[in-house]
Parts: sequence; structure tokens; C-alpha cells
Amino acid sequence: MEDTPTTRTETDSLGSMEIPADAYWGIHTARALQNFDVARRPVAVYKDLVKALAMVKQASARANKEIGVLPADKADLIDRAAQRVIDGEFHDQFVVGVIQGGAGTSTNMNANEVITNIALELAGREKGDYAFLSPIDDTNRSQSTNDVYPTAIKIGLSLDLLTLLDELELLRQAFLAKAVEFHDVLKVGRTQLQDAVPMTLGQEFHGFATTLGYDHQRLTENAYLLYEVNMGATAIGTGITTHPAYAPTVLRHLREITGLDLATADDLVESTSDTGSFMSFSSSLKRNAIKLSKICNDLRLLSSGPQSGFGEINLPAVQAGSSIMPGKVNPVIPEVVNQVAFAVAGADLTVTMAVEAGQLQLNAFEPVIAHSLFQSITWMRRAMHTLRVNCVEGITANRERLGAMVGSSVGVITALTPFIGYEASAALAKAALLTDRSVADLVVEAGLMSREEVTKQLSPARLSGLEAITAAIPIVQAPDDAVDARAS
Repeated sequence: MEDTPTTRTETDSLGSMEIPADAYWGIHTARALQNFDVARRPVAVYKDLVKALAMVKQASARANKEIGVLPADKADLIDRAAQRVIDGEFHDQFVVGVIQGGAGTSTNMNANEVITNIALELAGREKGDYAFLSPIDDTNRSQSTNDVYPTAIKIGLSLDLLTLLDELELLRQAFLAKAVEFHDVLKVGRTQLQDAVPMTLGQEFHGFATTLGYDHQRLTENAYLLYEVNMGATAIGTGITTHPAYAPTVLRHLREITGLDLATADDLVESTSDTGSFMSFSSSLKRNAIKLSKICNDLRLLSSGPQSGFGEINLPAVQAGSSIMPGKVNPVIPEVVNQVAFAVAGADLTVTMAVEAGQLQLNAFEPVIAHSLFQSITWMRRAMHTLRVNCVEGITANRERLGAMVGSSVGVITALTPFIGYEASAALAKAALLTDRSVADLVVEAGLMSREEVTKQLSPARLSGLEAITAAIPIVQAPDDAVDARAS
């Protein structure tokens, strides 16, 4: 009984190599594994990129069949093999590193080899039987890395963005739910970390939800920048080696397969060399990350303490916070989101530098652009999920503490300035601070307003702006000595 071979021999223009017999990738992928042992993170970690690569190969096979440059039997095998990758199979065979030289050629060849060897098995052939079906002449027909790779990146990012937007909307809704829950909780607002005027905790959380809603809009708008593709450009945008009907035909099939409103770039030479859409998209991701980080900064401040800080809200206790201080609980969920934001900001700079570094008819640095963007989307989506599930949904308000802080705040006198004037308000605010007395009591004692009127104007609805002042009361000037006496 003969032993089953453990390897197969494949040959390229540089020579021959032994490839593991069970591997669906081939010699081009093998060389990339030798050359780019850098990130040690395979493209398989970005499932939507792998899926998008298979979609491009499938659309190309259908287009090549339709225009008659690839036999129907070969095109159908490639089509069926690509569908299996789209459905989630064989992703572990996409093994080349996310950081690679060659402008993405290794990733394109990895896809060509895997899909070809799946197709060969479907045909009852052995892996590596490229005389029957070739990764380059058949699976890569009418294509170049220079149109396949950027198109796959754009499609993959578009698919990945859909899940990010879903998570962002769920987070926005979680903040909205808290805004409703805290709608009647009065607190002291702050500017420059100093006491300002009253507001409700509900208003504060509603602001968080609103800013996330704006980010949802910006990300959705920038997604359309990714819908312009350069399929049919081949090497530099001239369309060399393609049939005149290929570009419109492959676009039609890509639109059907992806469900995206894709369009062929007006100038394929420009589109092949330009990566500006990736920079714009990266910028919108950074905007979302930084604004989310600012929200997390606020959550950490508002929950600081619990005894010696703001102590206005309680974040869910999800793990012990110290190996030396018993009972300490830290805001670890907002902290991890902060760190993701820092990484996204750094990735945006990487994308910017890579876009700038492009030369002449091609940008060779699309692999690091792709890695940076896919990592940012992935980490952002996961960060939003843990923020929502492990933090926001469980936030509670320290109502008594908030009420006491508002009650002792001199900032409430701002609400009385339309009635007693700025000068009198400033003097009484100073008096309240010096004597630790209630602003309301001082205003009444100064004869500036009745107790009933003060109580009305300092109601939670008036203080938070939920109930507008409809008619001004003429400013009443108290005797100077009355105000001065309380300020002394």
C-alpha cells in the first residue's frame, strides 16, 4: 500500500517549491509566507475582505463567460468555488500576512490559488492541476491585482461598515433609553470643569445619543466614496488584456452579487493610482472614535469617586479594580474604548501617510491601508458592543447626591438674572459662597423676589430649560446696602 504524498510540487518563474498536499493555496502564497513574516496576522482575520475577494472572482468569472473569453465550464467551476468562500468556507486558507509588499499581489494570488484548487476538487481533479484550470489564466482572467485588490477592499469595507453602523445605532438607542430614564434628574452642568448652570442628567445623555447619531450620518455618507471601483483597469488603468465589454459587464455582476450601488470610475487611470477615498473614510472613522472617546471621558468623570469624586452616576462593576486596594472598582469599559480610539487615530495617520506615499500609476501601500481600516472598523464595532452591554445599559444615577449638589449650587442664580439683574446676582452669588447659605433665601431676604416667584423660577423645569420663561418680570433693584450687607 502506497503512502499518501504529504506535498505536491508547484512551479513559478522563480523555480519550484513543495506545497503541503492538503493546502488550497499554492506557490505564490508560499513565497509570500516566506517573505512577509511580519504582522503574523493572516488576511483571514478580516472575513469581509476574504468574502469580497471571492465576490470579485465570481463576478469576473460570470463576466468572462458572458463576453466569451472564458469557456463556460471553467467559468462555472470558478463561480461555484467562489460561492463556497462567500458562504464562509475555506477562509483558513487565506494565510498571507495583512502587511505585505507588492501592492496586494500576494493577497490576490492567494485568492486565485484557493478558488482554483476548490474548483479543481469540484471537477474531480487534484489540487495543483493547473493545466486543467489555471489560477492566472482562468481565475485571474481579465484582471490585475491593481483593480481586484482595491475593489475588494472597498467592497469588504462596505460590508463591514454595515455591521458597525448596526452596533452604533444600538449604542445610540442605549443612550437614548438612559436619557428617558434620567429625564427628571437635575444636576449641575459644568464648563471648563467648573460649576455652570443646572441641567438634567437626561439632557446630558441625550446629547451623547445625538452626537452618535450625527456620526452615523457621516459614516453613511462617506460609505458612498467606497462605491466607485476600477474593475477593468487592469495594470494601470488602460484596460490592457481586457475585452471592451468586460468593465460594464463585471460591474453589473458585482452589483448583483454584493447588493451595493457600485459604479465604475470615470477615469480608470486616476482611480487606479488614487486612494483618496480610503483617506476620507478613515477620517470619518477617526471622527467617530474620538467623539466616542470624549463620551467615555465624561462617563469616567461623572462616575469618579465614589466618595471623593463627582459620584453622579454609577457604572456597572464588571471586575475588581486593584490587586492591592480592596473594594476598588475601575471604569474599565470606558477605558478600553478610549484605547481603541487612540488606535483608530493612529491608524488614520498611517492611512494618510500611505496615501501620500503613492507614486505615479499605483499606490503600493494599499495593504497597510486595508489593514488599518479593517482593524479600525473591527475594534470600533467590538468597543461599541462592550460599551453598550457592559456599561451604558447598567448605568444608574445617584439622585440624592445630584439633588444636594444642585441645592447648594450658586449657579442657580443665573436663572434669576433676567429678574434681578447681573450685578445683584453676582453679589448674591458671592454672598452665598462666603456664608454657605441658600441663594433662594438671600434673594428673598434682599427683597428682590417673593418666595413664590423664586421657587417657580428655580423649579427643575425652568432650571434645565425644559420650560421656557414666557414673560420677563421687570428687574427689581434692591437697596445697595441690602445687597452689600449680604456680600460682606
